[in-house]
Amino acid sequence: MIRRGPSGLVAVALMLAVTLGARPQGYLKLGYRVDGKNVAMKWGRLPVRYFITDRGVPGVTSNQLQTAVGRAFDTWHGVSTAEVSSSFVGFTLANPFEDDNMSVIGFRDRPELDRVLGATTFLVDSVTAEILEADIFFNSAFPWSVASGGETNRYDLESVALHEIGHLYGLGHSAIGETEVRPTGGRRVVASEAVMFPIAFLPGNIEGRTLKSDDTAGISDLYPTTTFTRRTGSISGRVTKNGKGVYGAHLVAMNPATGALVGGFSLSEDGTFVIGGLDPGPHVVRAEPLDDADIESFFQDAKKVDIDFKVTFFDRLSIVPRGGATSQVEVPVKPK
Repeated sequence: MIRRGPSGLVAVALMLAVTLGARPQGYLKLGYRVDGKNVAMKWGRLPVRYFITDRGVPGVTSNQLQTAVGRAFDTWHGVSTAEVSSSFVGFTLANPFEDDNMSVIGFRDRPELDRVLGATTFLVDSVTAEILEADIFFNSAFPWSVASGGETNRYDLESVALHEIGHLYGLGHSAIGETEVRPTGGRRVVASEAVMFPIAFLPGNIEGRTLKSDDTAGISDLYPTTTFTRRTGSISGRVTKNGKGVYGAHLVAMNPATGALVGGFSLSEDGTFVIGGLDPGPHVVRAEPLDDADIESFFQDAKKVDIDFKVTFFDRLSIVPRGGATSQVEVPVKPK
């Protein structure tokens, strides 16, 4: 949902949340259209100053909320190849998603959002795409826990906070994950190689507290250190079908030496893609459709996304140079 705000500002409400269903199968940066071009949304000034709503829920006090959120921020700050920072300003009676010129993180009771654990909204400068304010809410309609080892039948607050703070800094959803249908309905996560995967682990699980290769590549691409720029490289090319570009294909580069997975998407109608933040050396490149995913978790223009093709591997290893790029990688896919 996008609504116009005052003079040159745009309030962007994005249900970019850890949800309880769907099944997508690397990272997307959030973007805003400026002069006809899609510009990555990011903070122009750091640290991000944030407030915590001074209201807890059963099992979590406001102080415990602040501690869990602080740990999640620290996890992102611990990425050595990214320059991000934040500052806890204090507690407030304000709620997230209010027009108050403050970045507020807190609980809200939204039982009608019965598949959404949390979500992030932004106030964006429509001229520069700079993020000026961001709010995060955690849905108090669900049971929460801050226990160090997790708690049966309660969702881990720190894990969901880590995901939402990724959005706050400008990251979209990653599609590197696998789920399966549950006998009682819905889906459960079988494996996830990204905190920014949009589906939650089951209650009691704390695996979402640890960043993966796709997450660190994404945050480092948005806020790179000089070391990151010099040390890593990228792979670019096209996904084509019958000689024409494929829009919305999911690309994954796998480092066979480390097993690290970093993803991307073909984001133009000619099928062009770029996967950045890759360690130097050989990579296996795979193109796959979002054919059993909630495509709206990744693309607003979901109807344009082509899912009618088979999973395809590039026919040779792609060698990533240190601080450089491997280009002209064309992955021809076939219809299902």
